[in-house]
Amino acid sequence: MLSGISLPHILLLLVIVVLVFGTGKLKNAGKDLGGFFKGFKEGMKSEDDKPADATPPAQLSQQDQTAQKTSSEKKDNV
Repeated sequence: MLSGISLPHILLLLVIVVLVFGTGKLKNAGKDLGGFFKGFKEGMKSEDDKPADATPPAQLSQQDQTAQKTSSEKKDNV
């Protein structure tokens, strides 16, 4: 552990925190913190699922959009 901080000091600190804030507020804070981490993990997972080289259509240049239209028109004519 850290120098100067022992287990009795940590327990005394936890008792003081419970007395000051109460168990209800600590329980709500724990739920909020857990919900935050769950949402953060889901957000990171959804970012990992996206392919890195995919460019959204809004970011394609005008030349790329024209090339895509031309290739799709060729497919339609066949």
